[in-house]
Amino acid sequence: MQHVTFVRHLARYVAMGVASNATIYCLYLLVTYWGVGPKVAMSSLYFLGVLVGFIGHRNWTFGHVGEYIGTAFCYALAHFFGYLLNLLMLLILVDHLGFSHQWVQAAAAIVVAAFLFAAFKYFVFRENRAYRNS
Repeated sequence: MQHVTFVRHLARYVAMGVASNATIYCLYLLVTYWGVGPKVAMSSLYFLGVLVGFIGHRNWTFGHVGEYIGTAFCYALAHFFGYLLNLLMLLILVDHLGFSHQWVQAAAAIVVAAFLFAAFKYFVFRENRAYRNS
């Protein structure tokens, strides 16, 4: 049964992630085209995605019914580390090694998504978290 749950969570995470990341990446390309710097654009859009994603991942992806405030804090904490990972990729690969920010950000979306799935599944929305304060 755990395998089925894992696959369902992963499939829903991927579906939601593809839709949201494609939208956010298109917005990223648009605002950088308009002259906004890559790190400012990534930062603004990253936090927009965090706000929108919490409800979708909590309710649909993981079906979490546990405590709201603590879960939101853990979600924000996971995203903080995801943000740092994304920022470090831009700083190192674009600023120091000279790679194209468009390609680095596309790769970062995949790397950060994998990190966040693990963080959400095993830290933020873990099943026993719903019963901790019961």
